[in-house]
Amino acid sequence: MHGDESRFLNDCFDDLFPILRSITGPGIDESLAYFGEHMPLEIAKVPSGEQIFDWTVPDEWHCRRGQLWGPDGELVCDTDVSNLHVVNYSEGIDTSLTLDELQPHLHSIPSLPTAVPYVTSYYKRTWGFCLSDAARSALLPGKYIAKIDAEFVPTGGVPFATCTLAGESDREILLTSYLCHPSLANNELSGPLVLLSLYRRLAMWPRRRFTYRFLLNPETIGALCFLSRYADHLRVKLEAGLVLTCVGGPSSTLRYKASRMGTSRFDRVVNRISRNVEPNPLGARFEAFTPLGGSDERQYCSPGFNLPVGQIARTPYGEYPGYHNSLDTKEWMGIERLSESAEAIEELLAVAEISGYPTNLSPFGEPQLSKRDLYPSMSAVHTGPQSADGIDGRTQLDRILIMLSMADGETPMEAIADKCGCSIRDLRSTLERLEAEDLVEIDGLAIAQ
Repeated sequence: MHGDESRFLNDCFDDLFPILRSITGPGIDESLAYFGEHMPLEIAKVPSGEQIFDWTVPDEWHCRRGQLWGPDGELVCDTDVSNLHVVNYSEGIDTSLTLDELQPHLHSIPSLPTAVPYVTSYYKRTWGFCLSDAARSALLPGKYIAKIDAEFVPTGGVPFATCTLAGESDREILLTSYLCHPSLANNELSGPLVLLSLYRRLAMWPRRRFTYRFLLNPETIGALCFLSRYADHLRVKLEAGLVLTCVGGPSSTLRYKASRMGTSRFDRVVNRISRNVEPNPLGARFEAFTPLGGSDERQYCSPGFNLPVGQIARTPYGEYPGYHNSLDTKEWMGIERLSESAEAIEELLAVAEISGYPTNLSPFGEPQLSKRDLYPSMSAVHTGPQSADGIDGRTQLDRILIMLSMADGETPMEAIADKCGCSIRDLRSTLERLEAEDLVEIDGLAIAQ
């Protein structure tokens, strides 16, 4: 699947990268509409000026172009060359000023002389340009012309987009990423593209035990806008959630940051994966929750919500030179790395689906297994039914007996797996066989007939 998927994601990346995005405005609207062509998104917009918890939804920012000319008429900055050249959410400006007057409005990174930084000022009106430190150091005294063709629209708002893949239960798994940064690869497009890949993968699953909710929103304010509309729903329906961020790049591992409560379904499963009790295709590592750094998990895990939402990254923010600057390119990120991340996260979801609490539906004594071809009919035969995935008959029978004995609705699958000396993943065929015979249900879900 990697080849075709990587080509698809590469084409999506090339379409999305040039768009001048922000937390509001035409760029984010266009980007969400693009994803809506590939997944059935419903787009909502919370109006500018509305009070959202401790925040006020900002006016929309409509920026058509930003340009800075030097004393000799040379073009120093131009958003048609790089969207990063203008401070995101800059006021409109059309003025002439000296280099000394201009300097407070210029931004560069001395330690990365070739990189153009990504700078924002969402909630304080100002304006500015971003350029490489090498270019800034070469600026000559004289008159500069600064022009930013931008305006703030008070009748706009902050959008978010969501869709669901229905499952056997209305309990939900939330998969979300942010979409608001312009022209950054790992720190912007990696999360939404892996989210899209997961939608396509999970849509092909023959069975989904949970309903999967997919969400794209501008970072922070977009998550808060979503919570302002869905918090009550999530308090009742959310089983677990996962924020996708920085899931590309050269790292050979995935890093999982736990939810604030530390006991969610994903918290438990990834903890096992990180200890290699479960298969660990990308060397996943487990970290406890922290409000320092991170992404929208900080909103979901804030004390007032305390929802079971973790975060997963591959090459995290702050751990690579291109974070929030023009060095964060597709070539550095690697489209193939996105496919690998999606595959590993899909496996995490598959294990999480069966990591709940099974219940024996025939708990009064041992059920008669032989009439269901789950136990040898002759007492001299010491093997049971071989499983569909090739587990030998004796091992499968042992797992059946252990699962039936421990399936009291209060014992998690990880404890049963430990007793069987295997992974949760290894118990999938055992669980499905017992479900098919109406002997076990998990999380209150009987198998769909």
